[in-house]
Amino acid sequence: MIRSVIVGSGSALPQRVVDNAEMAKMVDTSDEWIVERTGIRSRHIAGEGETTSTLATDAARAALEMAGIDPASIGLIVLATATPDQTFPATATLVQDALGCNGCIAFDVHAVCSGFLYALGCADSMLRSGMAKRALVIGAETFSRILDWDDRTTCVLFGDGAGAVVLEAQECADESAPGILATSLHADGAHNQLLFVDGGPSTTGTVGKLRMKGREVFRHAVVNLADVLREVLEATGYTAADLDWVVPHQANARILDATARKLDLPAEKVIVTVDRHANTSAASVPLAFDTAWRDGRIKPGDLVMFEAMGGGFTWGACLVRI
Repeated sequence: MIRSVIVGSGSALPQRVVDNAEMAKMVDTSDEWIVERTGIRSRHIAGEGETTSTLATDAARAALEMAGIDPASIGLIVLATATPDQTFPATATLVQDALGCNGCIAFDVHAVCSGFLYALGCADSMLRSGMAKRALVIGAETFSRILDWDDRTTCVLFGDGAGAVVLEAQECADESAPGILATSLHADGAHNQLLFVDGGPSTTGTVGKLRMKGREVFRHAVVNLADVLREVLEATGYTAADLDWVVPHQANARILDATARKLDLPAEKVIVTVDRHANTSAASVPLAFDTAWRDGRIKPGDLVMFEAMGGGFTWGACLVRI
């Protein structure tokens, strides 16, 4: 039995930190208003010279260093982003060139906030099929570049950053071995107008700005995330009580709380970084995972659930034994 095992993780954040007090100088808002509705206290914003590819490269290097792996041994790079450096080529190829592992498979996945889970599912399938032995799976975003900084309902919610994991195909002797156990992914394009960017090369010829109907997104998020978590648990025979940790998409503290309550998950089992990072879209799950693995909360042998929902709508969950 072959499993895709996480052998290293890394993350990267822009140098500039913008707290709620600074946001209040830019738009009609306040620290109290933002914290009460979102749990966010600060976010990182990319500056000059900081792009999706540079953040992704830094996160990938940190993951490779943790794993003790030479970049030349990487056979696959899957990068999840909704904010690529260029329309084409794929940002994954820029990371590939920066790391010096040219020649391996490299492509981008675009599933917005669920992008890392989609990328993880792609890489897992390709490793188990034998197309590669080792993979870099990266979520990286510079959402600050597509925000309407006059819209206080959206600009306070997002930040920039990147997270990465190194996956390695390993033979496993039994069910208790580490690796990805199950992944469930979904999409429903009927909800396009609830969370979208109002531009694109084929329509307006512009990048566009993010638009969102927050209440509707919140309602769908709580239902969809609870359902997909149950799907993965049922597929593997585990229960919510068996989970050591849940690493959710860091969109909004209220969504995290509501989803945990729906599954009777204790709050202390949920990794939360939204207060420091805000919503970093495809980067949020690997960023939160790297934070918790490096600070010692997540340990080898732990049963960890990743989950996310984003524009599209797309949503998914993945159960991993560390």
